[in-house]
Amino acid sequence: MKRIDTKAFEALREALAVITWNKPPFERYLRTALRDHPELLAPLTFSDTKRNVADALVGRLVEQEAKYKDAILILMLEIASMDEFPNIEQIKDETDRKMRLDDAKQKVARLKKLTEPYATTTSAREKVAAAQETRKVQQEALRKFADGIDALRLQFVAMHNDTDPHARGKAFERLLTDLFVLFDMEPRLSYELANEQIDGSLSFDTDDYIVEARWRKEPTSRGDGDIFAAKVKRKGKNALGLFVSVTGFTRDLLNQYREATPFLAVTGEDLFLVLDGRIRLDDLLRLKKRHANETGDCYLPASNLH
Repeated sequence: MKRIDTKAFEALREALAVITWNKPPFERYLRTALRDHPELLAPLTFSDTKRNVADALVGRLVEQEAKYKDAILILMLEIASMDEFPNIEQIKDETDRKMRLDDAKQKVARLKKLTEPYATTTSAREKVAAAQETRKVQQEALRKFADGIDALRLQFVAMHNDTDPHARGKAFERLLTDLFVLFDMEPRLSYELANEQIDGSLSFDTDDYIVEARWRKEPTSRGDGDIFAAKVKRKGKNALGLFVSVTGFTRDLLNQYREATPFLAVTGEDLFLVLDGRIRLDDLLRLKKRHANETGDCYLPASNLH
C-alpha cells in the first residue's frame, strides 16, 4: 500500500488551522468530517488553539495511516476542494477578513496540489462528491443563520435610539425570542401565572430556563435579582434562570450571587457579541452554566471567551 506523502500531511496540518476563523466552527467541521471515526477526536482538547488541535490530529493520522487511510484521503480531498470559507467571511474588519481569506485559499491550494495524485480513483471521487454536497447544504444553512443573526444585530443597534421605554421593552422581548428560535431553544413568549409575570422561557441542553429581560437606564439592582431568584426557585428543580439586562448589573447584585446562584446573568455587551457573530449563544450559555456550576458565580463575561 503506497503511503501518503509527508508533504500532504504537512499541508493538511497547515490548512486545518486556517479554514475557519474561530474555534467552535472548527470543532463542528471536524466532528462532521470525521463523524464515522469519533475515536480520532476523543483525545483532542478543542479549548486549545486551532493549530495545536490540528497538530495533534494530524499526528494521530500519521501514526494510524494504515488503519484510517481512506478517511484521511477523504478529509484531505474535501478540504482541498474548498472554495468558500463562510466562517471567515463573517469577520467585520475588511483588512483582517481579506488577510485570513488569502491565507486560507493559499493553504488549501497547496493541499490541493499535493493531493491531486489521490483524487483519481472512482471511489475517492464519489466520496468527495458526497462530502461536497453535504457541505453545500451546511453552508447554505450557515448563510441563512448568519443573515438571521445579522438582522437581529441591526434591530438591537436601532433599539438604542428608541425613546419609548415600554415599546422598546416589548420589542426587546421579541428580539430575544427570535434569537432563541435561531438556536432551536424552543422559546415561549411572556405569560402569566398567579401573582406572577414571566417574560419568557426556553429549553436548552435538557434544562428549562425562566427568562427575565430588562432594558432600563440603570443597571439591574440587587433587589431585582432577589425577586427573580425567588421566581426561579419556585419552579421545578431543573429550572434555571436567565437574566438578560442590557445595562448590566450592580456590583451589589454580582457580589450577592457570586457564590450561589439560581440564574445566569447576561449583559447587553454579552448579547452584542452574540449578535455580532463573535460567540454562539449556545456556546455562551454552556460556558456560563459550567462557570456557575463550578464557582456559584452568576456572571461570566462573554468578552473573556470569544
